[in-house]
Amino acid sequence: MNPVNWFEIPANNIEQAKNFYEAVFGFEMPINEMGGSMMAWFPGNPTQAGAVGTLIQGEGYVPSMEGSMVYFAVENIEATLQKIAENGGEPLSPKIDIGEYGFIAMFKDNQGNRVSLHSQN
Repeated sequence: MNPVNWFEIPANNIEQAKNFYEAVFGFEMPINEMGGSMMAWFPGNPTQAGAVGTLIQGEGYVPSMEGSMVYFAVENIEATLQKIAENGGEPLSPKIDIGEYGFIAMFKDNQGNRVSLHSQN
């Protein structure tokens, strides 16, 4: 089992952030309120290996280009970077070869978070 099972990506505007991630990755993210925070949940199955998580807007959650990094698995990094640029994000690096582990690229989402992509292709 992988040791990380949950992540949270801060947002200043949960609707704007939700719309960005839905447009880039092509899935729906329901919004829920929990403990005074608004959360848009990424799809996933918490009973399977790997992490599930949320976008979160609430006290103490500040988008940042520093700190922990979340990597989203994608089939095509170049096509995903194009969708990011078309939807208010900013590619921060081109596709980078990491040898036998595949490829990565970094981007800034529309809330100001540094996030990454990973692909085996």
